[in-house]
Amino acid sequence: MVEAAKAFSGFSVRDVAEARAFYEGVLGFSVTEEHGMLVLRLDGGHGVLVYPKGDAHEPASFTVLNLPVPDVDAAVAELTAAGVTFLRYEGLTDEHGVNRRGGPLIAWFTDPSGNVLSVLEQEQPPQSQ
Repeated sequence: MVEAAKAFSGFSVRDVAEARAFYEGVLGFSVTEEHGMLVLRLDGGHGVLVYPKGDAHEPASFTVLNLPVPDVDAAVAELTAAGVTFLRYEGLTDEHGVNRRGGPLIAWFTDPSGNVLSVLEQEQPPQSQ
């Protein structure tokens, strides 16, 4: 049967090398490459599969990956300095792209293939000693 503990998600990109440069170089993910596809390594050993579709790629219009951060404003500033452009939605986000209209603070941006990602402010659990 299905083993939920081993489940993983995935999404497509236009270009694997471009995606690797972004996820590894800009976002700081640990990335492995197997069979022409990438695996973004998340804490706990889980991975997200990133696979090429070339010109057939259609960017996801929904958020494919949420990145929890302790301070969304600091994350937006740091990523903006690294060249990331945050999406702005009229009536929803402020001039920096942060949604402050209820719920956790969140800001959306895209990867080089146009897939939507976010930084989402969440209180971080205490680190074990």
